[in-house]
Amino acid sequence: MSEHNYLLLTPGPLTTSKTVKEAMLFDSCTWDEDYNLGVVQSIRQKLVTLATQSTGYTSVLLQGSGSFAVEAVLGTVIGPQDKLLVVNNGAYGARMVEMARLMDLNHHEFHCGEVNEPDVEAMEAVLKGDAQISHIAMVHCETTTGMLNPLERVSGLAARNGKTLIVDAMSSFGGIPLDVDALGIDYLISSANKCIQGVPGFAFVIARRSELEKCAGRSRSLSLDLYAQWRCMEDNAGKWRFTSPTHTLLAFAQALRELEKEGGIDARNIRYRANQQRLVAGMRELGFETLLEDGLHSPIITAFYSPKAETYRFTEFYQRLKQQGFVIYPGKVSQSDCFRIGNIGEIYPPDIEGLLTAVGQAMYWDL
Repeated sequence: MSEHNYLLLTPGPLTTSKTVKEAMLFDSCTWDEDYNLGVVQSIRQKLVTLATQSTGYTSVLLQGSGSFAVEAVLGTVIGPQDKLLVVNNGAYGARMVEMARLMDLNHHEFHCGEVNEPDVEAMEAVLKGDAQISHIAMVHCETTTGMLNPLERVSGLAARNGKTLIVDAMSSFGGIPLDVDALGIDYLISSANKCIQGVPGFAFVIARRSELEKCAGRSRSLSLDLYAQWRCMEDNAGKWRFTSPTHTLLAFAQALRELEKEGGIDARNIRYRANQQRLVAGMRELGFETLLEDGLHSPIITAFYSPKAETYRFTEFYQRLKQQGFVIYPGKVSQSDCFRIGNIGEIYPPDIEGLLTAVGQAMYWDL
């Protein structure tokens, strides 16, 4: 196994600070008051504070990756009388559609194509034509392409039509400023190993309390029962129903402290945007083209077209970059040959300059 400490230029897991890693050197007991009150409950409150100043929200932590939390929300929130509209313009919107299908949830797939923004007027027409639709679910930052979906317009649509809004903010929360109450978001879902810059192991949901309170007994799953997990944490001062990922929580608590020290979400957003803009400019100077127009880009991850040279192979390019200490992402767009480079995590402008130098040195094909 390699001992190299690569820079992960991915949308999470991502490069974490040394102090976040060091926070995991301690063991915790899941029944201990210092852990449940001092770590779990503190994290839950800080997450809500990051999301809004409103007192009408609460948070729930769940073992597993972000997809576990997405499935927990859909399986707990959508009742038998409800119908879900899922916006699909990438792999993660498609994953929500698959979840809805496997759980036999009544749903409508609003398919946009992978490189298109959702057409909000067309969405509204769907809502007007189907009064049974009660919930809308959308990915905020679709890391398939790097697209930042129009959250304000979709939230306005949900508010105008009285729909419950579920937002997969996996790769955006903590890196892009937003207020869940001002946007009318009822359920926001994210993960420890994204813009908060923790390590993998749990996901979380920031929920409107009045909506979550309606969900008792709805879940299609025992372990993914969002309501039951919330009630356990509420009633037992931060206790998890099943084994808590203790080391991941300790790392996340440190990551939250480091987010605050950096200046909060606004400051982190400025750093991420500077990283992404320099990345795009430098890659274009090297001859690469972005998949999306600049106005659609998130500050999280960028998709680039693969070179058209016959000798180009992503695996060879990947390995040449890895040898220089940089790990990038393969493409996930079904209709275009791409690769992706993320710029979130413990990544700063000198790291982007180093990457661009490495890319130039890794370009073995004929231009």
